[in-house]
Amino acid sequence: MKHLLLPASLLLAATPVALAQTPVTPADFTATDSTQALPEVAVTYRAGSRTPVTFLNLSGRELAARSVGQEPSFLLTQTPGVTAYSDAGSTQGYAYFRLRGIDQTRINTTLDGVPLNEPEDQGAYFSNYPDLFNSLSSVQIQRGVGTTQNGVASYGGSIQLFSPSLLDSARTTLGGGYGSFGSYRAFGEYASGRRGRTALYARASHLHSDGYKERSANTSQSVYVSGGLFYEKTSWKLSVLAGQQRNQLAWLPVPDSVLRRNRRANANGAENDRFQQALVQLQNRWLVGSRSEVNTSVYASSLRGGYDFDLNTFLGLPPTTELYRYDFRSGLLGAFSTYTYRTDQLTWTSGLHLSTYKRRHLGSEQTAGELYRNTGYKREGSVFSKVEYQLGRLTLFGDVQGRAVSFRYAGSVPLETLEWRFLNPKVGASVAVGQGTTLYYTLGRTGREPTRNDLFGGNDDLLADSTGQPLLSSTRAEYVNDHELGIRYRSATLEASLNAYYMDFQNEIVLNGQLGPNGLALTDNVESSRRTGLEATVRWQPLPRLTLTNNSAFNRSRIREQEQSFRPILTPALLINQEATYQTGRWLLGVAGRYQSRSYLDFANSAAISGYALLNARVQYARPRWEVTLFGNNLTNTRYFNNGTVEPDGTRKYFVQAPANFYLDVRLHI
Repeated sequence: MKHLLLPASLLLAATPVALAQTPVTPADFTATDSTQALPEVAVTYRAGSRTPVTFLNLSGRELAARSVGQEPSFLLTQTPGVTAYSDAGSTQGYAYFRLRGIDQTRINTTLDGVPLNEPEDQGAYFSNYPDLFNSLSSVQIQRGVGTTQNGVASYGGSIQLFSPSLLDSARTTLGGGYGSFGSYRAFGEYASGRRGRTALYARASHLHSDGYKERSANTSQSVYVSGGLFYEKTSWKLSVLAGQQRNQLAWLPVPDSVLRRNRRANANGAENDRFQQALVQLQNRWLVGSRSEVNTSVYASSLRGGYDFDLNTFLGLPPTTELYRYDFRSGLLGAFSTYTYRTDQLTWTSGLHLSTYKRRHLGSEQTAGELYRNTGYKREGSVFSKVEYQLGRLTLFGDVQGRAVSFRYAGSVPLETLEWRFLNPKVGASVAVGQGTTLYYTLGRTGREPTRNDLFGGNDDLLADSTGQPLLSSTRAEYVNDHELGIRYRSATLEASLNAYYMDFQNEIVLNGQLGPNGLALTDNVESSRRTGLEATVRWQPLPRLTLTNNSAFNRSRIREQEQSFRPILTPALLINQEATYQTGRWLLGVAGRYQSRSYLDFANSAAISGYALLNARVQYARPRWEVTLFGNNLTNTRYFNNGTVEPDGTRKYFVQAPANFYLDVRLHI
């Protein structure tokens, strides 16, 4: 990575470039007098209306209307191409999502530009920050390679989260709710609004669910505090996010023969976990001139926790009280800075990101004590430069990132430092062809290093072969060339977007349908693969009180390996989300349906999850100072699975999801 630092420093010092992709007016760069403070710190990597990438924005109001403390993966399923499942069968605790059939370790996730993916395993665990989506001002989901982001590669897409705005009006909100499976949430939220040069936001939440499965409870808490100082030429924002959770584990799939007798069976034994995670970010925005600004952030994240592991239940044997224990302690420190320059036609962006990470792994057994101890170290440095240039109705786009990553391991088996270097270019164009209509095309390429789990074949402690050499599954990076072609339209009553994509992979690291002894999914490399599809988002208001929304995706994907061709696992060909909402007076009624077609569980495509349809609804009564909402999910009581595995002997195991369930949410605005 040291070879990257010098050019990065020169790039920031010499090029008049910008990071923020949201259009900025001259008013954003100037203040009329010293008492009118600079707007809130804005560190945004989001795509704008004419950026030629495939994206969908979710507003804070949309999120608040649906967020009742459920794991955010289930909120994301209401957007095109996203599938999700939970360990416990309910919507709290551990849940996982996939975008275009690509798992979340290949989806870049950030909060105000700060990477949320753990650098070693590259997963973003929303459950460590429960009720996070209750505090967000907006979310942007980019599908495909998209624009450059900080942290792990945006291999299948990116999820950009944006913190609560400190400049919103003052408010105090108290909320609580209760529903099926002993699920409840209580939270309090306070926003001061701007008072002179200062502003404050704070939220605290407590959540619990017994889970649908037997012995699969989750109890969690979180706090989010953010404060700002605003001056004429500069502004500061300090944010602290912390969460903790305790779970009764249910991460093992259950044999279908057992589920036929007991739908709520849990294949795990008396296994528990507890994790605590915290994130601190300090942001600064400095107006250099009427057309330029510098945005800088430093951040630190820490995680501590561990979980039990019953080897017997993993092997399908009766549970035992002699449990193994995995314990972790990690720290991440990073910084990024960008320089912004704009004219009426040109937006030129450039940025630098550096991070260093350390994670200690400790394995023990109740009787034997400590079995092993090792530490992984990961460092990353990246620079990027990007341009958007408008020629009348035509917008030209170019984006190139250089990224260097190293992984060092200290354990009982010696391992030389592993290094990867990537050059990730993207080019594209959009054209405004009429009132409210934009066509776009983009071509992007990105590379991604394997996770620690990929490298070690699912083992938490590196093994050695018969000669004492490290036993590594694969160290090769994977690459994708992504073509995106789409159209966006917007009028007073209709918003629509339709896009087609073609993703061509080399050496793709794909899930093989098995789970490792650490609970993480195992992977294999495949020679070549492709994913193609169509995606659509339509929001139509045919009547002032009636709104129809559709988010759908069609996917055709193939993997080629040793002259054989098959479909990737857990990649349904068709996903349809359709919702109708009707509002009259203080009442709102929403009815939503979801269809998910069949998907496969193994490379042989011999075992599959059947397609299913769900019907959900919500009814809300709102007054100026309070509101009550009743949610009903899976009203047709569909018996379905949305994930599973196949054992070598052909035994099929599934993750069962909940039947009909209900939740009542109450909020009081003081």
